[in-house]
Amino acid sequence: MKFREIKLENGAEFILGKDKESNDELMKDFKGKSNTILHTSSPGSPFCVIKRKISKEDIYMAAVACARYSQDWRNNKKDVRVNVFTGREISKGKGMKTGTWNVRKFKTIIVKKEDILKTL
Repeated sequence: MKFREIKLENGAEFILGKDKESNDELMKDFKGKSNTILHTSSPGSPFCVIKRKISKEDIYMAAVACARYSQDWRNNKKDVRVNVFTGREISKGKGMKTGTWNVRKFKTIIVKKEDILKTL
């Protein structure tokens, strides 16, 4: 399965799903692990996993990438709310649609419109 992979100059690495199937595969790979994962508050974005290096700046940059590829950004072109959690906080119930996961506990950060525009 192909994913988007982003590597920052500081060594931080992110993996993003490209569609509901790759999102599902990505979450299966990181379910139960301590990696930081991000997803927009609204449906229709890639799950983004921080693979290596973790700082507040890395989390925000991963959130910008997640927001940039989201339907929320595509449709509204304004600030995007992104949830941050770990693989230990996710589960998949029977009958849940492909690409859909339960998240027990998360924090939310706001990605500013101007930060998304800088990445385009």
